[in-house]
Amino acid sequence: MSLMTTMPSPFPAAGHPATPLTRADLDLMPDDGRRYELIDGNLLVSPAPVPQHQRAVGAIYRLLYAACPEDLEAFFAPVDVALGPATVLQPDLLVARRDDFSERDLPVAPLLAVEVLSPSTRRFDLMVKWSTYQDAGCAAYWVVDPDTPSLIAWELQDGAYVQVAKVTGDESAHLTSPFEVTVVPANLFCR
Repeated sequence: MSLMTTMPSPFPAAGHPATPLTRADLDLMPDDGRRYELIDGNLLVSPAPVPQHQRAVGAIYRLLYAACPEDLEAFFAPVDVALGPATVLQPDLLVARRDDFSERDLPVAPLLAVEVLSPSTRRFDLMVKWSTYQDAGCAAYWVVDPDTPSLIAWELQDGAYVQVAKVTGDESAHLTSPFEVTVVPANLFCR
């Protein structure tokens, strides 16, 4: 007689209809360098970012950290933004009120979410995450494109995102939400 043990799997067995995943399912994902996120119960898996992506994340973090007021805090991924039991995101960068963080995650929408585009995330960042953050009440959303280099920034006004900046190369964007900071896309990719 042999004893067989199985690990619980968040994936449906072949032939069975898919059921939305939850935060509990997300907790079962391996710690393998990939980013695992949920949007309305759908799993998004992203590969580890390339160096150019990480240069931009580091540069934006330094800008945000230097300008961040004491009651706010800037973080880079991975930090879970738990917008519900079936929606957990990890923006490349975020800014939120210090008091809004739990020991585990950020259980409310951040004041700012920033995504640096990559081939594997471009569509999700520009469409799905954009609308998810807007619906959750995230006050500002930025997308940085390393291919151009460029930055597009939106701010929430009357429940909908309005584009407040679109700059490329050496152009500068003076942004005010959640606090004042100036971003020059070309400077984000300097070595």
